[in-house]
Amino acid sequence: MSEETGPLAQQAAVAPGVTAVAAPPPVGQGHGADHSHGMSDWGYAKIAILLAVVTAAEVAWSYLPVWDNATGGKHLVEVGGLLAMMAFKFFYVAANFMHLKFDDKILTRLFYAGLFLAVIVYSIALTTFHVFW
Repeated sequence: MSEETGPLAQQAAVAPGVTAVAAPPPVGQGHGADHSHGMSDWGYAKIAILLAVVTAAEVAWSYLPVWDNATGGKHLVEVGGLLAMMAFKFFYVAANFMHLKFDDKILTRLFYAGLFLAVIVYSIALTTFHVFW
């Protein structure tokens, strides 16, 4: 807005002795009394607990005796399970701490495409090191 059409110019255009009333903000841009900019402390604590549980599951999964001397399908299940838990944590952290659930869907899809690409590259790297066979 320029100085000629800005809020101060509009307020000055009101006749002397008349109080200017501010126009309501555009739809979706106002702040009501019930509007908050984040989660409560308990919400963050619940996320931390969930992430700690999934991390503990990842560690326990990698130390299961089933995977000792694993070859072929067992290795694929071990690494696939770890990748699935990693992807879950990535999505959960991105959705809650990066506020992706409030962004446009196209931006969210582009961001998650990075995870998909990373999993593909990581899988190719593991294949080159003969992890899956």
